[in-house]
Amino acid sequence: MPTEVRLAAAEIAGAPGAWCPTLAPTGDRVAYVSDRSGVPRLEVAALDQQTPPAVLSGAEEEVVSVAWSPDGGWLAYLVSPGGSICAQLWAVRPDGTERHLVAGEDPRATVFAGGWTAAAGHYVCSIAPGDGPGADVVLVDVVSGAHRTLATGGFLAVTAVSADERTVLARRGPRGHRHVVLVDVATGTQRRVIPLGAPGGGASEDGRFAPDGSAVFLRAALPARPGLPRSDRTGLVRVPLDADRQPGPAQVLVARPDADLESYAARADGTVLCVWNADGVTELELRDLAGGGLVRAVPLPQPVMPGWSLSADGGTLLAELSGPTSPRSLWSVALDADREPVPLPSTPRRPDPHLLVTPVRLRYAAADGTELDGWLYTPPEAAGPNRTVVSFHGGPEGQERPDYHPVAQSLVAAGLTVFAPNVRGSGGHGAAFMAADDLAAREGSFTDVVATVEHLVAEGIALPGRVGAHGWSYGGYLTLVALTRWPDLFAAGATLAGMSDLRTFFAGTEPWMAAASVTEYGDPVTDRDMLAAISPMTVLDRLRSPVLLTHGDRDTNVPVLESIQAHQELTALGAPAELLLLRGEGHTIVGRENVLHLSERVAEWFDRWL
Repeated sequence: MPTEVRLAAAEIAGAPGAWCPTLAPTGDRVAYVSDRSGVPRLEVAALDQQTPPAVLSGAEEEVVSVAWSPDGGWLAYLVSPGGSICAQLWAVRPDGTERHLVAGEDPRATVFAGGWTAAAGHYVCSIAPGDGPGADVVLVDVVSGAHRTLATGGFLAVTAVSADERTVLARRGPRGHRHVVLVDVATGTQRRVIPLGAPGGGASEDGRFAPDGSAVFLRAALPARPGLPRSDRTGLVRVPLDADRQPGPAQVLVARPDADLESYAARADGTVLCVWNADGVTELELRDLAGGGLVRAVPLPQPVMPGWSLSADGGTLLAELSGPTSPRSLWSVALDADREPVPLPSTPRRPDPHLLVTPVRLRYAAADGTELDGWLYTPPEAAGPNRTVVSFHGGPEGQERPDYHPVAQSLVAAGLTVFAPNVRGSGGHGAAFMAADDLAAREGSFTDVVATVEHLVAEGIALPGRVGAHGWSYGGYLTLVALTRWPDLFAAGATLAGMSDLRTFFAGTEPWMAAASVTEYGDPVTDRDMLAAISPMTVLDRLRSPVLLTHGDRDTNVPVLESIQAHQELTALGAPAELLLLRGEGHTIVGRENVLHLSERVAEWFDRWL
């Protein structure tokens, strides 16, 4: 590639970010994760920025998330050892002292973030031991190091613990079928908060206790409204608890037919902060808890808010915001006043905006008439049909949103058009759409790939014969599916951490991930023939287009073997294939040098073959 394109890719992919903010109870400091050093680290900064941010995590620790304790005395943070998904839980004082490991000593175990309880120094999390499909809810005393199991039986992702630590709310169940259970710690009894068959009884998550303990709030999938397609959205539900903490009938508090409730926070003034996903764009609202009416819409300076932290008085939101021209950064947002959001001084610098483009949303129809959508990135100089890369997101329950995508923007800098679709099975479009590719229905979902390319060509966007396929995780799998099923559709392909054989994926992934994926892909024993039929590995001899297989060499979510075995088979067949293993990386590529290397290689690959 020309030098100016390489320099642009370096600027785009090398831009640092800041995310996962958590405010100190005093409201004067913030802890967050930043990769300004090249690898995600835990930083603490004063909001008035009188002193430079302090790095509190260890030099070799790759930090995932952080949470400040209610008494202000501790920070709990997750660490991904060497890129591994088998996370550890660490604790540190806000001044950087007493840093120590508190959970995840066993390298096979995986710690999942939970939260602080009302008791000083107590943090609750879920821990999967690594030798089975379950995960227990464990209470950790960060001072003494003592562990106490609060709930067991199934894969339990803790969402809340009562003030007296006698009752646990946890999400359980496989992908697409998760629901919140109420667990009595003394007896171990689990019961659904919302019974099967009731509104929200099919899928619910993120359960929390009301401040007085009289009820449970949770996000739940609601039935579709008559005459409104894709109105089977996620809303806020309240379930009362009696004196014995037995759940009563659910009441829908807040719902929208055009958006999913992503997160929420009940405020002391009787309102609830609602974070909506409206076709990929974040919308922030204050709603009346009593009647659900709109009190105030709060504008945001960027279209996507992946994370946030609310001040103790509920008046200020510290938001993690991202957009197509802005990596994740931190902003202070006033909720009750007409003040413009203000970026935090500690936020890393943005890349040169002249190197970046803002995508536009396209809507189009699948072969069976199902409405699909996606985001189109067009180089400024593209005046007609252009070389185009179709980029598939992971999940498949993920969603393409207008946030920061270094690889997509690097491709655009190389003069390529990029289209990032949300084919059926994607999130953010209702529960039925997200489940439309489960099990045997996956075969039908593959045809959305063909419909996508046909639309791009028919609209004069893509140049026939010069279309590439790219994807991460499930998107990498979908790329290999497309290259083998329609060998003339794409001129080249590139995958990142994609599955090549669903049978070996089930055999090699973490046990809890395998158990959670059965409802998505099929049972590795009883559905083995079906899994073989939809695995690209079994038909790689059909592939004719050059393919670049990239993978983090520490990935145990989609094991690195998935790319290695595909490369070995393609090489044996004499197919044009290359393998790029990114050293020290897991399922998500986070090291700045590796993100830069990956972006350059993918851009070079498609520039060469398209």
